Amino acid sequence: MAYYPKSQIKTNQYTDGSEYNTPNGNSYQGSYYKVSTGKSYTGKSPQDSPNLLLTLQRTLLSNDEFIGVTQNTQISQAVPAMDGGDPDPQIPERYRSTAYLYGEYVSRTEVPPKSLTIPYFNPNTPTDKDYTIGEFRRYFCKRVNNIIYIEINKQQYDSLINRDINWYWAMYIPFYTPWNISGDINQVETTNRNIIKLTSFREKLPKLGAYLKDNYLKYYK
Repeated sequence: MAYYPKSQIKTNQYTDGSEYNTPNGNSYQGSYYKVSTGKSYTGKSPQDSPNLLLTLQRTLLSNDEFIGVTQNTQISQAVPAMDGGDPDPQIPERYRSTAYLYGEYVSRTEVPPKSLTIPYFNPNTPTDKDYTIGEFRRYFCKRVNNIIYIEINKQQYDSLINRDINWYWAMYIPFYTPWNISGDINQVETTNRNIIKLTSFREKLPKLGAYLKDNYLKYYK
């Protein structure tokens, strides 16, 4: 593992298990530390081994939840509408710390440094294999301090979720959703609508449906 001076290490952090995964995919609860590249490792400090690389948890829907969405066409009755002009909700706890990096405040209104890349519209499109399967993933990010969404590709998503030092990751919340693209047209539309409603509600992403222009048959064949 690379050496980092003390000035580039933020020690004695703690996570409750809802933020990070270990290399084997299990959620991690306990002490961790961060280094200047944005990466996090298990242990209170580099001296507290083993120092396993942690990755952020960002799967919005579990398999069980996704199955529930696809089977329950009445889910929209149980999920409050988020497209009616509600104010931007409080930023989820797991993202509040991203505005502070090793004691230096990152203004949420500043112009990004020219050396950092900001997300841009470049959506994934389904492949023939995706159409055979019947679904694929759509990747997005939301501006931290505004209701501004950008549909991105997996490469951009990976850069943001992994806090790539070349990207302006502190200002964006990356996420993805499954998206149905084949099958019964009515079921596909209902399923995609319910997925977006549930995602919007659970992840505090207001007006996500409006961003998609309520087009729940996009890419459908």
